[in-house]
Amino acid sequence: MTDQVTTTAEPGTPEIPGKPTSASRTTLSHIMTQADTNLLGTVHGGVIMKLVDDAAGAVAGRHSGGPAVTASMDEMAFLEPVRVGDLVHVKAQVNWTGRTSMEVGVRVLAERWNESTPATQVGSAYLVFAAVDADGKPRRVPPVLPETERDERRYQEAQIRRTHRLARRRAIMELREKRAAEGFED
Repeated sequence: MTDQVTTTAEPGTPEIPGKPTSASRTTLSHIMTQADTNLLGTVHGGVIMKLVDDAAGAVAGRHSGGPAVTASMDEMAFLEPVRVGDLVHVKAQVNWTGRTSMEVGVRVLAERWNESTPATQVGSAYLVFAAVDADGKPRRVPPVLPETERDERRYQEAQIRRTHRLARRRAIMELREKRAAEGFED
């Protein structure tokens, strides 16, 4: 898909070669137990969110070659309930990279642990991670290199989500500045 890409941090700083999507793609699997349930007897959404963040964090760390922290969760959709005894598979990959940040897409699938039926998609999420150095300061990340048409589509969709995130942030800041100028305290 996308040819080998490199980025340069500052003049005199070495280029960072791109990494293919498959280099950091991962799957985290976990059997849901009674300890994972909510008051309705299904698996608590927070348990699924933790697995999503864990898998996405592993992918971000692999892609960036070091520590990466969760900057935001753009969206988390719960499509079907997860039950005790379900084997949950959390599949994550880097969809897009900026200078120091990465969007990681996550699909959550569930299947009964003791049946041979196909897994069902039960959730999805998009998270943004920032790569950090030992002092917690942002550091550059390699560009992601989409390998398939699906990877390319995910890359393009991630760019749209980024544009929307930045526009939303800008609109909120402008509104707050306007309200402050009008004497409103929030």
